[in-house]
Order: sequence, then C-alpha cells, then structure tokens
Amino acid sequence: MRYSEGDLRLAADAGVISAVDLERLVAFLSKATGSVSNATATAKFNFANLLWYAGALIVIGSLGLFSTVAFSQMGGRALVACAVVYAAAFTAAGHHLWYRQNLRVPAGLLIAVAVSMAPLAVYGIQDELGWWGRFGAPGTVHDFYVWIKGSWIFMEVATILAGVVALRFFRVPFIVAIIAVALWFMSMDLTPWLYGMADFDWETRRRVSVWFGLGVIVIAWVVDYRSRNGDFAFWLHLFGLMAFWGGITASSSATEIGRALYCLLNVGLLFVSVILMRRAYAVFGTLGVTLYLGHLADAVFKDSMMFPFALSLIGIAVIAVGLAYHRHQAAIAAHLPEAVLRLRPDRLNT
Repeated sequence: MRYSEGDLRLAADAGVISAVDLERLVAFLSKATGSVSNATATAKFNFANLLWYAGALIVIGSLGLFSTVAFSQMGGRALVACAVVYAAAFTAAGHHLWYRQNLRVPAGLLIAVAVSMAPLAVYGIQDELGWWGRFGAPGTVHDFYVWIKGSWIFMEVATILAGVVALRFFRVPFIVAIIAVALWFMSMDLTPWLYGMADFDWETRRRVSVWFGLGVIVIAWVVDYRSRNGDFAFWLHLFGLMAFWGGITASSSATEIGRALYCLLNVGLLFVSVILMRRAYAVFGTLGVTLYLGHLADAVFKDSMMFPFALSLIGIAVIAVGLAYHRHQAAIAAHLPEAVLRLRPDRLNT
C-alpha cells in the first residue's frame, strides 16, 4: 500500500497518531524516500505525466525515428555537435529538476533523452572518420530505427553504456526501456556474425527473437528480485515478452498438437502474471489464448454449431472463477506453496 503525507495527517487529525509522532514519521520517510508526497505523485499517471512522456518521446523520435534524409546530410561533425549539445542540455536540465526541485519523473525523462543521443553521436563520429560502411552499407542514421544491420553495433553498444552510466547517477526505470531496445537491435545485428552469413531468413530471425526474449525475461526476473526502490524490471519484462511471445506466435509450421502446446504456454503466462503481479504477462497470455480459440473456430470447429455456445460457457466459467478468486485472493495467497512463494520477488512478500 502507498500512503501520502495527507493520509498521515488525516490519521493524526483522527487521533490515531500524535502530532509529534506525525512529524517524526514524515521526517523519517522524507529522508528514506526523498519525499512522501513526491513518492506518491510519481506513482500516479496524470495529465502532467502524460505531457512529460509525450514530450520526451517526441524529442527522441525527432532525432532518430523521424529524422529525414536531409538531416544526415549535415555531415558527421555537425551531427556529433548536435548530439553533444542536446545531451549536455538535457542532462543539465534533468540534473537541476532531480536535485534542486525534486521532480523525479520529468528529470528522469530528460536524462533518458540525453541517453538517446548516444547513437547519433557515434554515427557522426564514424561518418567523420570515414569508418561508416566499413562493415557494409547500412544507410543513414534514420535507418537505425527502421532496418537492422550489423554496422549499427557500435551505436547500440554506446547506447547501452550510456544508459548504464545514467542509471548509476539517476535511478530512472524508463532508461531501461532505451537499453532494452538497443539490446533487441543488437540481438538481430549479431545474428549474421553468429550464423556466419551476410543475410538470414525469417525463420532465423524468429528463433533469435525467441531466445533473446527468453534471456531478457530471465534478466528481468533477476532485476525484480534485486530491486527495492523503483520498478526497473517493467520494461525488461515488456520487451522480453514482445520478443519471446512474438517469435513463438510467428511460427507458421505448427501442428494441431503444437498449437495446443502454444495455448498451454499462454495459460502458463497467465499464471506467471499472478505470481509476479505483472499485467504484461496476462495481456500476452490472453492474446495467445484468444488466437488459439480463433484458430479452433476458423479451422477445427468451422462447421460446428455448438462450438460458439460451448465456448461462451467456458468464458462464463472463467469469469466465475475470476470472481471467486477476487473474493478469496488473500486466503489463497496465504496458502500458496513455499516453492511458489520463492518464485515471487521479495517486494511482493513484504
């Protein structure tokens, strides 16, 4: 549960705690978390947060995903200067908001924007020194976010290192999102080197996506266990699931037994979502089960009149189970097997 300073003062007004205890408790929590009210504010997503996130994503996209071909014609030296100026300005602004005004959300987003300047700077350095294209002809800086090629590895490494350094000084979970994207790009760029060929087909991409996603999920689980302040595992869970689930779902050679196992895998994701208290697993698991049911309706039971009615009854039963679980979830959680409890991050058992 999360409590704001206002909640504590209401408790004092009601006589639950004394005024002296209130001030001592507020002072202690302010030192431990930075600010009681600020910690509560960051947990809510209001209109101000929406504007902060939207602005940060627009800036990141303007110098990356949405940059035009003409932007690359500025030349390597100008692009490096642009990246350095932007990174320095956003770092300074983020530092000011973080330490002077205690506005952690906009400050963290500004630091994330600064980190996102790393690939642009590395691209400009390679272009200026004539190193660009030595490992092939990857295109312009704009193509970094569109095509995945081996020549982008230096940019990806720089982005990951910049993100790690930023996390050392600013504990901002959103920075992990940029690192996760760079890691996903790198997994695809390293594939030609690992397989010893210049190009690779869809099936190879799919297998790489599955194994990469599984690896990121494992890392996310470890981060979940070690994190105490801040949800640094969220973006790793999300991108890991996207790669893993997407790779499994993209398989086109599955038999009916394979599709049934795919459904069971997605049911397993639903149970994992309960253990980890991660909605992302429930979303992907539900999508997978829905796809499998759609396959049954379209192919296996295409001419069966009773299938829609039987499926609707199954849906009603699932809702009933959900209602029963909601009413008794506290008792169920108290009687979970020890082996299951050990799988949960410590933050969920305290």
